[in-house]
Amino acid sequence: MLEPIKTLNLALAGFGTVGSGLARALDENREWIKERVGCDIRIKIILVRDTAKPRSWPVPAGARLTARPDDLFSAGADVLVELIGGVEAAKTLVLRALKAKLPVVSANKALLAERGEELFAEAEGNAVPLLYEASVAGGIPIVQTLKESLAGNRISSVFGILNGTANYILSEMDTKGLAFAEALRQAREQGFAEADPTLDIEGHDTAHKLVILIRLALGVHYPLEKLPVSGITNVEPIDIEFARELGCRIKLLAQVSDVEGQLDAAVCPTLVNYSYLIARVDGSYNAVRLEGNAAGSLFLHGRGAGALPTASAVLSDILSIARNSPLNNTGFMRQSLPAAKILPPGKAWHCYYVRVTLPDRPGVLRDVAGIMADHDISIARAIQKGRHGDGVYCVFMTHDAPTSAMENAIDRLKQSGLMLGTVAVFRVLR
Repeated sequence: MLEPIKTLNLALAGFGTVGSGLARALDENREWIKERVGCDIRIKIILVRDTAKPRSWPVPAGARLTARPDDLFSAGADVLVELIGGVEAAKTLVLRALKAKLPVVSANKALLAERGEELFAEAEGNAVPLLYEASVAGGIPIVQTLKESLAGNRISSVFGILNGTANYILSEMDTKGLAFAEALRQAREQGFAEADPTLDIEGHDTAHKLVILIRLALGVHYPLEKLPVSGITNVEPIDIEFARELGCRIKLLAQVSDVEGQLDAAVCPTLVNYSYLIARVDGSYNAVRLEGNAAGSLFLHGRGAGALPTASAVLSDILSIARNSPLNNTGFMRQSLPAAKILPPGKAWHCYYVRVTLPDRPGVLRDVAGIMADHDISIARAIQKGRHGDGVYCVFMTHDAPTSAMENAIDRLKQSGLMLGTVAVFRVLR
């Protein structure tokens, strides 16, 4: 039987929003944590860039600041908690810890999405925990849910809102009628968007998280560079209006489903019918919907970022180590997972929303419908209204169609001379 741990000492890399939130949670919940795991958890040393910089939360009693990475490994800590973000510097720290058989807790989705194979192999070779609950969806316990609670299920699909910044912007465009630029400015003022929001609004942050979820839910490695990703910068207020008229809201969704043994995965703006709970997730909140063959449909919802929600997820991993929980890094017996069998993007079938600007003249809708029909695309619904320059907005909702057929039809439309402006094409969740 494993000996109980009396004190668990942490080497903390990073003392920003999440790091200070972790220190606060440990301080405020210290006695409660002892009741849970039977030991005291203390931060012993903290790696920062500038030791003289003012802090939003006091440095914990007994801890010291350092700007030297080497100090993390000579302080006698029991766990490395990596909260510095980025990839290369974080990878160097994490690999060094794993080689030294020092358990690691990380909130770094980019690191795990881009270097996960290497890190999990190192962790397996040294029989050491590499835990990462906080890397996806902030305070929502999605990682542990997939590793433990749903371990007896075959997961057939996962889709979710995994970026609070993008969701906040789309929510403000929907509820207040704001243009994208104004909603982004407001997100910055509220602290939901970084000075450079590119990773969030272009979908790359969501893509990192989806790669991690695919690994956990489906037991395969899906290369980040093969994941189709599009952001929300081309969503216009008129699309929000049309979506509402169609009984939908537009959300930036991470999506993966098993199609006869091949994975159809993407990150993209998607029309979601009001009948789905995820359509009603607003502001900076995140949500994930899972489909298991035993549990059925499950929906998890909560804060996707912030000091305390993310610190809560980090702390859950630390408590797992304190309990001497069995080694379970990927959720599978093998830490080196097979490559995903990827459905060629052109062969994926989806319903689509298509917005075009057309001349206001008789027969133009017939011409567009004819082009769609030539590519075996059936139109489920069409809306024409509102002048836009010299033309009118027209929106088509299609039945299920192959992605390749839709791409070819759009190319044909562009070549036809019918369109007076740009075209917007979004998936529709079915």
